[in-house]
Amino acid sequence: MQSNLIEMTNVILTDLDGVIRIWSPKIHLKAERATGLPEGAIFSAAFSDDLLPLVITGQISDDEWRRRIADLLSKDFPEANAERAVELWSTSPGDVDLEVLEILRTCREKAQLVLISNATSRLFSDLQRLGIAGDFDYIINSSEVGFAKPDPNIYFAALNTVGANPEQALFIDDKAGHVAAATRLGITGHTYVGADDLRQKLNHLGLLQ
Repeated sequence: MQSNLIEMTNVILTDLDGVIRIWSPKIHLKAERATGLPEGAIFSAAFSDDLLPLVITGQISDDEWRRRIADLLSKDFPEANAERAVELWSTSPGDVDLEVLEILRTCREKAQLVLISNATSRLFSDLQRLGIAGDFDYIINSSEVGFAKPDPNIYFAALNTVGANPEQALFIDDKAGHVAAATRLGITGHTYVGADDLRQKLNHLGLLQ
């Protein structure tokens, strides 16, 4: 069975946030404290069910999303400087988990590496700032294809871009629901919990050997 898996798996679909990119809570906490917002206010507004689906499916731009976040915060906390808070929060592109990145770089000797991210129109700019835009063979941005994980269409968009069947792909994500959606399509799934566990999975598939 393992030899079949080794022969079949030649595409790695990987999530960005929570796997390769790390977001420190200090980013939004610092912005909130500097501008009079309560802790967690930015996160609650930015990732609300009213706003997040719009920006990650390309219905609004990243700039518009951040403007609407500021508007919501200004309405809820008129005493705070919401516009400045969003500006401060928006400055950072996050940080790269270098251990995970190096593991995936090694796998490119045997498999195509495809980024599949629920992201805004700022994704490529962030990847460039982080210095990792060239680490992927393809980049599938939900805001460009119009579908976000766990919608099956974004997985099919990734597979079609690479020219692969579900059975040839491994999907890595830190959200179990996103992984479950991929496995229902016949894609091998791995719920990311840490670099050691990921390394073990990739070794099992023969992608690090």
